Amino acid sequence: MISAVEDLARLLSAGNVVVVSGAGLSTAAGLPDYRGNGGGETPSVTYDMFVSNPMWQRWVWQRNQETWRALDALAPTRGHLLLSSWERDGIITGTATQNVDGLHAKAGSVRVAEMHGSFTRVACIDCGEITSRRELDSRLSALNPYTVDDPQPGHAAVLAEADSGAAAASTFIVAPCATCGGTLKPDIVFFGETVQALDEAFEFADDAKTILVLGSSLLVMTGMWVVSRGLSSGAALAIVNAGPTQADRLADLRIDTPIDAVLAEADALLRGE
Repeated sequence: MISAVEDLARLLSAGNVVVVSGAGLSTAAGLPDYRGNGGGETPSVTYDMFVSNPMWQRWVWQRNQETWRALDALAPTRGHLLLSSWERDGIITGTATQNVDGLHAKAGSVRVAEMHGSFTRVACIDCGEITSRRELDSRLSALNPYTVDDPQPGHAAVLAEADSGAAAASTFIVAPCATCGGTLKPDIVFFGETVQALDEAFEFADDAKTILVLGSSLLVMTGMWVVSRGLSSGAALAIVNAGPTQADRLADLRIDTPIDAVLAEADALLRGE
């Protein structure tokens, strides 16, 4: 393990590192390591379902209102903070994340392509205006004063499950866009919706010396697309993930162990400690 971390530190010291991050980076913050289906066995509400049926809009916003504060309260992990410090030091030139938890931004990272969107924002599907989730909270709370928060981050409805019975029973009142009166949607990429910030992620990858995958199995193809883009431009590939990934056979360096500890050891080596 020591030699693997030393190899990672050598790649980092060369600079021009682009991070591809997934759910495994945020498990230490209290979030589950799952692959985007709202955390359960039931499929999620799709984009087409949401835009075509007010029943699903009520249900999505009910689950969002019940659980968003638990996500909002999370603090970045040691791994997030190290990545931010490496960006400030010029080691990391960009991060392409599959996560919607906003923890990269909380940690201070600036060059972040949020490919699956962010729970911290709200989008109007009619006029395109983007507003903050906190701003919408006061409106939804006034319309739905009896909504009870779920304090468990692991229950967060990043994408609400397509539970037709619960959705039909929902009496949640949805707020319209304050600008145009249109339909508001969590600024998270639903299944069937176009991925966000992919061009930005590809620009990061095109100039990378190393692609560093952290906490992603790369089964969600957005991450794999960025990896492939970096490899086609001649970048090395390092992967730190608990369990196998889709790109293991392509990796120059593969470490299968908890992320925060590996990054902390690499940081100590970078600083000569």
